Amino acid sequence: MTKGNSTKITDELYRYVLAHNPPLDEVQRGLVATTYEVFPESAGMQSAEEQGPLLAFLVRLTGARHVVEVGTFTGFSSLSMAQALPADGRLITCDVSEEWTAYAREAWTKAGVADRIELRIAPALQTLRAMPAEPHIDMAYVDADKESQISYWEELVPRLVPGGLIVTDNTLYHGTVLDESATGSAAGVRAYNEHVAADARMESVMLGISDGLTLSRKR
Repeated sequence: MTKGNSTKITDELYRYVLAHNPPLDEVQRGLVATTYEVFPESAGMQSAEEQGPLLAFLVRLTGARHVVEVGTFTGFSSLSMAQALPADGRLITCDVSEEWTAYAREAWTKAGVADRIELRIAPALQTLRAMPAEPHIDMAYVDADKESQISYWEELVPRLVPGGLIVTDNTLYHGTVLDESATGSAAGVRAYNEHVAADARMESVMLGISDGLTLSRKR
């Protein structure tokens, strides 16, 4: 194995990265701050700050018009993606918490994209299985219950259009994917990563961004 150049991301270097990415707008910045203030113990579930501009970039790059998100939390990632959609684009986002998503709804309204987002409060598998079976999804973002990720994948892949993209967060899961005796969420992520890598319907690349981000394109 040949390991390429390795750069340790210090706090200073992380600030440098953020300074050279598209800046968060006022609504995005406010939502990030509110999430850490109101839900300090759960705020780690929020997508990393640099992932907002990346998700928006991917929406524009793929020309996505129909996006599905599994796991809304307080809405930072859905806000970022919806802002990148065309005016007639649509994002369906799945969550089970009215408390968390109340902050998402407020942010979407402030940003003027609430009309592009449909929040479905129900178990994500129920929501996905109720969608049309034919390919119609351009892009999906998966950032929810790690032990159910393979099930989400199996519902999403057949519904992706050719060339459609699945973006999965936390695929390094704080480094615990290296633990062969992992249990719970860590074991779920390990199994998901193996499942994704072996799926011939898709081509996937795992990136060392934040807590691990895997991009998977339908062949």
